[in-house]
Order: sequence, then C-alpha cells, then structure tokens
Amino acid sequence: MMFSFIIPAHNEQELLPSTLESIHASAKAVGVPYEVIVVDDASTDATAKVAQERGAQVVHVDHRQISKTRNSGAAHASGELFVFVDADTTINPAVLGQVREHILAGVIGGGAAVAIEGRLPLYGRIIAPVFTFFYRHAGLAAGCFVYCTRDAFDTVGGFSEELFATEEVTFSWEIRRLGRFVVLREPVMTSGRKLRTYSFWEMICMLATFGFGGMPAVKSRDKLGLWYDPRREDT
Repeated sequence: MMFSFIIPAHNEQELLPSTLESIHASAKAVGVPYEVIVVDDASTDATAKVAQERGAQVVHVDHRQISKTRNSGAAHASGELFVFVDADTTINPAVLGQVREHILAGVIGGGAAVAIEGRLPLYGRIIAPVFTFFYRHAGLAAGCFVYCTRDAFDTVGGFSEELFATEEVTFSWEIRRLGRFVVLREPVMTSGRKLRTYSFWEMICMLATFGFGGMPAVKSRDKLGLWYDPRREDT
C-alpha cells in the first residue's frame, strides 16, 4: 500500500528538515512506497523551500487552522494510508513497521506513544508523562502523529474544521466508532519547545480556558496562543 505522509507546517524551516529526514529513512528501512506532502500554511520563512529540497510535494494554503490544513494535505494525497506527522516530530522504522503490521491486521487508525525532545522545565517533566499516559490509556492519538486508512478518513469526513485545537481527540473518537484503533507503544519524538518557552502559569491559564470554556473555547483561535501566536525563540 502507498503511505501518504502529511505534514502541516507554519514557519517550520528549523525543525522540518529532521522530520523529513526521519520519514525518508523510516520508509526506506521498512520498504514501503510513499509520498511526502508538506502543507505550507501561510509561512513567511523558507518552509516551502526546505520541503522541496528534501523531496516533498508542497501544497500552499492560507488557513491558519490545523484541522483545515491537515484536510488540505489529505485532499492532495494519493496513498491508501494517511500518516499525519507534525513538522516538529520525528518518526523511526520501528513505529512505521508497527503501523504497517497493524493495518495489514485490520486496524483502521491510531497513534503512537510520545517522547519529548530536549531539556524541560520542572513542570514540563511532570505534566508531559501525565498527558502521554492519559492519551494512551484513553485510546487517543496525540496530534503529532496520527495514522488512518483513506477509507476511514473519508468516512468520518476528515478532521473537524469547526475546531482550532484538540481536533485529534474528536478524530480519534470518530475513527474508533468505525473499527479497530491502536495507539502504538513505540514512541515518536516531538519537540519540547512549547514547554521550554511557555511558563507554568501560562499553561495553567490555557488549561483553565479549556476547563471553563469547554468546546466553544477551541472553536476560535483567539485564546489559543499556544498554537497560533508567533513562535517564541527556543533556548
């Protein structure tokens, strides 16, 4: 089967090369036919150039909405299996091999465990494992790595374009209603930059927004600076 790797990207020239290199290396090691699609969402840096130089097809959009950007990538994909990978996340052959095995065994979607790259502040070292544990045991795909068959994606209508965040949660629920959904034990590696550049109190305020605002809070980007504000310099 053809694997379509779909990468939503906004101003990701720094970390995108590692993501693309990990995909190429993993796909070749596992021996699967594949394509890579980078959805360049209104970048003002060299994201598109970096993607093209490393063998990716580039789709240009101006959404500034992660769910709509993912769906735009899927609309240009030709594979039977979609693998959504964030531009700050690297995969490995073990993960990709497990995806192939599960799909061949009848699984229609899933995610992976997540490891956080680099130095983390104390609060980050505490909450990162909590969120990873919750997502895994709740049977939810973390947003940085989601896989599914084309048929399952089409049946649920893709990621909800009403949402500006947590779209992977509702997507996981919808796919699970259709068939087998497996979160892999093997982890992908995602950047810890947000935990390094946002303070404990900023994170608490964000979580409070979700807690008190519910679903309406993620239907607008206004209070979702963690995802949509200009990126802070990682140190």
